[in-house]
Amino acid sequence: MKKLRNAAIIILLLIGISSITLSLVYKSNTDPVDANNKEKIEFTVKKGETKKTVGENLQKAGLIKNSTFFQIYLKLYPSKDFKATKYYLSKDMSLKEIINVLEEGNSNNEDQIKITFKEGITMRKIAEVIAKETNNKEEDVINKSNDTKYIDTLIEKYWFITDTIKNDKLYYKLEGYLYPDTYYFMNKDVTVEEIFNTMIKKMEKELAPYREEIAKSKYSVHEIITLASIIEKETPNNDTYRANVARVFYNRLEKNINLGSDVTTYYALKIDNVLSYIEKNCAGGKNCVNYNVVSPYNTRIGDGTMNGKLPVGPISTISLGSIKAAVYPSDNNNLYFISNIETKEMFFYSNYSDFLKKKAELDKINGGI
Repeated sequence: MKKLRNAAIIILLLIGISSITLSLVYKSNTDPVDANNKEKIEFTVKKGETKKTVGENLQKAGLIKNSTFFQIYLKLYPSKDFKATKYYLSKDMSLKEIINVLEEGNSNNEDQIKITFKEGITMRKIAEVIAKETNNKEEDVINKSNDTKYIDTLIEKYWFITDTIKNDKLYYKLEGYLYPDTYYFMNKDVTVEEIFNTMIKKMEKELAPYREEIAKSKYSVHEIITLASIIEKETPNNDTYRANVARVFYNRLEKNINLGSDVTTYYALKIDNVLSYIEKNCAGGKNCVNYNVVSPYNTRIGDGTMNGKLPVGPISTISLGSIKAAVYPSDNNNLYFISNIETKEMFFYSNYSDFLKKKAELDKINGGI
């Protein structure tokens, strides 16, 4: 018994010593390299650099003590992606402080720019935003979006970008493939290609969890993105509504009915703001909108050519919510929906007469739109 007791004491001592040692190692590597040194050191995170490379560069710059521990720390405390930009860090910063700065971007870089792209905007609006925030022109953006050589490099690199987007009937080949979000870039000299690459990389990240489900679907990834873009334009920010709208469209496709989506007509006509368009051109009515315009985008056309078909391509940027809805629609037999423009409430019907009754009721509120 005495030997067992002694062995237990030795084990406890070893555990205690190990714990103390680990604590000291942890503290040593998370504390500032030099708590009294506030001198700013220029440090750059380049686009595409891995966190491992960033850690190695931080150690070379004398800003952290050990890049291996840096990797261990990130496994213990997972961080967001580091923003690619120029930083001014100092040796009196702790490991946690440095990581926080790299996650949030550096306000010390006066040249850094922030660009926000909203959900549901078209390539034309993307071009406008980029032209406003950078030294690029709108035509540079449009040209890059249809640059065949550039498109080929993307097809080779990304699983979700296929030859389908080389269709000459598409207005903009990358419409719908640029993920809407807020992005940070080094300065106004950022190229359109760099902006696109960043947005496409984010799209890959958002689509990745659904890759297997999309592969099982009878619809291609291009068709899923196209459907998601219609859902985005037709639906307020509500996941339940999105899933129900998705189901309406799938039901119509399966029954060989045209989707009847007004937003596809507006896109075909390159109308970005339908309310402004109607106010300016239609004298209070909407009969000046040609809902029968012949276009591979227009799902309202009544000659049967678009029955059971999706538009030739996406009509806007898409959110994660719309992607999810396109992959996981609700389960019902509805074929129609209508919205209250004022309240954003949506109503769904399987029967056309019920839909028409609601439409007549809402026409007073919606102004016939």
